[in-house]
Amino acid sequence: MVRTASAGDLLRVAVPKGALFDDSVAALARAGYDVEGLRDPGRTLIVRGRDAKFVIAKPTDVPVYVAYGAVDVAIAGRDVLEEAALEVVELVDLRFGACRFVVAEPMSATRGAEELYRHLGQIRVATKYPRITERHFAKRGLQVEIIRLAGNIEIAPLIGIADWIVDITATGTTLRENDLRVVEEVMGSTARFVANPASLATKPDLVTDMADRLSRAVAAGEGA
Repeated sequence: MVRTASAGDLLRVAVPKGALFDDSVAALARAGYDVEGLRDPGRTLIVRGRDAKFVIAKPTDVPVYVAYGAVDVAIAGRDVLEEAALEVVELVDLRFGACRFVVAEPMSATRGAEELYRHLGQIRVATKYPRITERHFAKRGLQVEIIRLAGNIEIAPLIGIADWIVDITATGTTLRENDLRVVEEVMGSTARFVANPASLATKPDLVTDMADRLSRAVAAGEGA
């Protein structure tokens, strides 16, 4: 007999909208969770399953929900977790949603990065991810002026407001279509299962059970 959890037994789980949503629902289903309400939620933002309550969230809000205890656990891309830099506990690499952060420049650029830096003393970099960008160039010892944009990062060097961009790419197609080439890779990103530290301490059985079930689902998928 399937047991229906009481409200106190329910884990609160943030699921990201957008590119990671379908794979997140599929991963939860493979782990044995009741996700029927997530398959066509319409405008509903909170969906109660048999053993979890799902909160559908904008991807960049997910780390905030977890860190401030609005949910116990969540699925989120490493990209938004690194950029948010909030206190969450990463438990499982779910292996889907793979992409990479890259530094890119116009194909027409005639001077290499080091030469450009020596000449200008500073490089302008456009990005949606200022923390990741600042950390990357600090490690390289390069002083950069970060220009934060909300969208269409690829256009920044083409209209002359930045020398480079730091952005996410999966296939590189958008970069090539905008006459940009990859200068270097910053880091890779996949979807992660994360927990609120307090929830991990107060609901260890529920949180670790979901982590174990998702981990086994990932392993089963890789062995298929």
